[in-house]
Amino acid sequence: MLGTAILLVLSVLPERSIERTPPEELRAKYKVKSKSSVDHAKFDVLRAFCKTTRRHESLYFVSHRRHMEVMQSSHWNWERIEYVEGSGIRKVGKKTILNNYCIGISSNEQMCNRCHIGYGYSDQTFDFTNAYNVDCLACHDNSNLYMKASAGMPDVSVDLGAVAQKVGKPTRTNCGTCHFFGGGGNNVKHGDLEMAMFEPTRDIDVHMDVQGVDMQCVACHTAEQHQMLGKSYSVSSMNRNRSTCESCHGDLPHTDKILNNHTLKVACQTCHIPIYAKENPTKLQWDWSTAGRLVEDKPIKEHDDSLDVDTYMSTKGSFVWGKNIKPEYVWFNGTASHYLLGDKFDPTDTLQINSLHGE
Repeated sequence: MLGTAILLVLSVLPERSIERTPPEELRAKYKVKSKSSVDHAKFDVLRAFCKTTRRHESLYFVSHRRHMEVMQSSHWNWERIEYVEGSGIRKVGKKTILNNYCIGISSNEQMCNRCHIGYGYSDQTFDFTNAYNVDCLACHDNSNLYMKASAGMPDVSVDLGAVAQKVGKPTRTNCGTCHFFGGGGNNVKHGDLEMAMFEPTRDIDVHMDVQGVDMQCVACHTAEQHQMLGKSYSVSSMNRNRSTCESCHGDLPHTDKILNNHTLKVACQTCHIPIYAKENPTKLQWDWSTAGRLVEDKPIKEHDDSLDVDTYMSTKGSFVWGKNIKPEYVWFNGTASHYLLGDKFDPTDTLQINSLHGE
């Protein structure tokens, strides 16, 4: 009887579904890491490069000749066609826009342009139509040896032959070398893009956790013919080509219907990014008007030891930094307006540089 009773109880227990949940599907998908289909170390022309080789142009001839795609991208042109409310159809991007941090690339062009995916972008004479200027290694180096110097030229210490033999899909290192240090330092501009993201733990980033799924940036910021999905609000006026949570998790990501009701109006980030600047501080304010203060006719720096950051520099003004910052929440419809270089404005009124829209 005892055996029969146990069998009866087991028979009425609900069977566990063998179907994977959406998170399980995503984990399985991104657990498989991509591998290069070609071993570039076997190419004689690449092995022939030596450490003293400085003719970076030669790499173009052994590339996949995808330069025409690259030269149509915003990573190359540093601008894209947008409709700006009140201004019409304009070219919007790093070449034309201002921000209230490092102002714009014209303030320090050779250093800012170290992050351009080209060679020799030192001033406005740079030839965007010259395919020899395309730097494939900036995004595709998997050796972690490649470095760019002033105006985007390869650093003289780089062994281009060794680098060219180890190329592949872009990694967090490729993306982060530029995007984590925007504005001239670690975590200056964005607050959620910083050097801790190179090898993040789960509490820093659940998607890129090196002990977890260990995703790369390009898992979400996918590309079609080198056109990357996703763009910063500060250089985007139109609500298109976004990289969204829903593209992977769907429009109804929760098993709880009440939570799914929220997703119609509330962005995923509102609940799932409760704080930012978790590991290293980010710059919250930058006041250029205080620059120029000297002590005994010499420039000075003032330092906050608790956060290990400079709070004042004679050459740049004063800064306010913060850690574990709670975001400000606003209604946003995905569109924005911008002040672009050359636009006329009223100098007696406050100039709104990049205004997000919504109500």
